[in-house]
Amino acid sequence: MKKTGASLAVYALEQLPIRYTFGIPGVHNTELYDELGRSRKIRPLLVTHECGGAFMADAISRTSDDIGTLAIVPGAGMTNALSGIGEAFLDGIPMLIISGGIRRDTGRSFQIHDVDQHRILSGITKRTFLIKDHEEIVPTIFEAYHVAISGEPGPVFVEISANIQLFEGEAGDYESCKLLPIDSAPVDNSLIAMASDLLARSTHPGIFAGWGARYATDQLIEIAELLEAPVSTTLQGLSVFPGSHPLFAGMGFGPAAVPAAENAFKKCDCLLAVGTRFGEIPTGSFGVHVPTNLVHIDINPAVFDKNYPAMVAIEGDAREGLARILEALKEINPAPRRESIRKQIAADRESYLNEWRKLKTDRVNPAMFFDVLRARLSEDAIVAVDDGNHTYLAAELFTSLMSRRFISPTDFNCMGYCIPAAIGAKLANPDKQVIGIVGDGSFMMTCMEIMTAAREKVGVVYFLFSDGELSQISQGQERTYRRKTCTVFGELKLEGLAFTLGAGYKEINKDEEAGSVIENSLELAASGIPVIVNVRIEYEKATRFTSGVVKNVFKKFPTKDKVRFATRSAKRKITG
Repeated sequence: MKKTGASLAVYALEQLPIRYTFGIPGVHNTELYDELGRSRKIRPLLVTHECGGAFMADAISRTSDDIGTLAIVPGAGMTNALSGIGEAFLDGIPMLIISGGIRRDTGRSFQIHDVDQHRILSGITKRTFLIKDHEEIVPTIFEAYHVAISGEPGPVFVEISANIQLFEGEAGDYESCKLLPIDSAPVDNSLIAMASDLLARSTHPGIFAGWGARYATDQLIEIAELLEAPVSTTLQGLSVFPGSHPLFAGMGFGPAAVPAAENAFKKCDCLLAVGTRFGEIPTGSFGVHVPTNLVHIDINPAVFDKNYPAMVAIEGDAREGLARILEALKEINPAPRRESIRKQIAADRESYLNEWRKLKTDRVNPAMFFDVLRARLSEDAIVAVDDGNHTYLAAELFTSLMSRRFISPTDFNCMGYCIPAAIGAKLANPDKQVIGIVGDGSFMMTCMEIMTAAREKVGVVYFLFSDGELSQISQGQERTYRRKTCTVFGELKLEGLAFTLGAGYKEINKDEEAGSVIENSLELAASGIPVIVNVRIEYEKATRFTSGVVKNVFKKFPTKDKVRFATRSAKRKITG
C-alpha cells in the first residue's frame, strides 16, 4: 500500500497521547499541516513564534499525561524553538519535535533552511531521527515517543523530508506497529535495606524532593510522618509535597533557603534525596551542607555523586523506590523522635511571612498579594512562573498544594517561559484555573503569544510584577557594583498592549485592591478571555534566595578578589 509521508506521520501521532501540536506551517511541512487539519483527534495550533510553541508543549507534558508536540519547519523554525527544547532537555520534560526537512530527491545544494539540524540539536535532545523512506515513519515516531518518556524524560527530534511528506511511497504493514513497553530497572533489595537502616537509625533525618518525585507525593508524606522528617524541595519540584503540610519547610535547605528550611536541616544527619540532581538553584549555588549519610534515589544513574557523594545510590523510579523504603521502615518501626520539629517549622514560617507582611511600602506587598491570591484560587489551580525575582517571591511566599501544579523553568533557566507555558497548561487542563506570575522582562520576550490565547479563547490570568527593571539582576548589581547596567527598561504601556492582543486589562496598585481585582480577573478568564493584571509590586526587599546566593558566591571568591570587590563596592557607595 502506498501512502504519503505526511499521512503516515499523522497516523502515528494519532496513536499517541497527543491532543495538540504547536508550530508554524511553511513550505517544508504544508502537507503535514494539511493532514493535521483533517485529524479528528489532534488539533494543530498556530503560534506567533516557535519558541512560544516549545514552551506550550513543555507545559502540556508537565501538567498532563499527554506529550507536548511541535510541528515545525526546518532551519529557522528549529532554531527559533531551541530555547524551549533546551529547557525541556535540562528539566527532564518529554517532548516530540516533528520537523520538515529539505528535499533529498533533487540532487540540489543550497536549498532554503539547509542546515544540519541533527548536529545543532545533538546537545539538547535525547536523540534525533532522520526519516529516509516511508516505511520508517510510523515505527520511528513510535520509537521517538518511547525514548522521550523512558528513563529521565526529554525531547526527541524527528525530521521528515518534504519530498517524503508530499509524495506517496510504500508504507509497509504500518498498522501492525506497536508501542514499546516502558521497562525500568528493578530496585536493588540490598540497597533498600541499607537506605532504610540509615534512615531508621538517624536522629535528625531530612527529605529533599525534586521533580522526579512528582508521582510519589503519597509515599513522601508517609515517610516524612513516620520519621518526623522535615521536607524541602527543589524549585522545579516545589509542588511535589503539599506546602500546607506541617513538615514542609520550603525550597532548598541551606543559607539561601527560608529560615524554616535552613533551621530544620541544620542538624540533618541522614538525607533522603529523591528525583533531584542537586543542581545550582535548589542548593543556593552549591551552598548546602549534605550529610555523609545521603540516600539518593533517581531514575538517571548519571546524577549520582556528581555534586554530593551518596552513601546509598538507588537507580529507579521514585515512586517504587520510596514505596519499598516505606515498607522496610514500617517493618523496622523506628522509635518516635523530634515532635518539636513541626512547631519549629510553623514558628519559622510564620515569622518569615510576618517579616514580609510588616514591610512598609506604597506599592503592593508581595506577601499580602500571595496570601490573597492563595485564598481565591482553587486547590488544584496551576501556577506558571518565569525566570526572575518574581520566581523566588512565589517560591518563598506562595503555598502550592498539589503535585504538578507549579511549573517553572529551572535548569536551563530561560526567560520567556511563563506566558506560553500557561497557555499550554490551560489547553491541557481546560477545567482548571491557570495563572501566570511573570516579571516585565520575561513578559516582553513572549507576550505576543497572548494573542494566541485570545484567538483560542484560552482564559489565563497573567499577574505581571512590574517595576521597570530586570529586578533580580539589578538587585545583584546594586549590592555588588552599587550601580545598574542594562537592567532598566523604558515605560511599557500595558493597557494599550492588552487591547492590541485581545486581552483584558486590570491593575493592582495597592494591597486593598488585590482581592477584588483577582476575583474579577478569574471570572473574566473563566469566560475564555486572557487577562493581564499589572501588579505594582514592591521589589525593594530581597528574597532569602537572592541574598543567600550572592553571599555564597562571594564567599567562594579567592581572598584577593574578595578584597577587590568589597573595596570597589565601598568606594562606589561613598562616591555615588
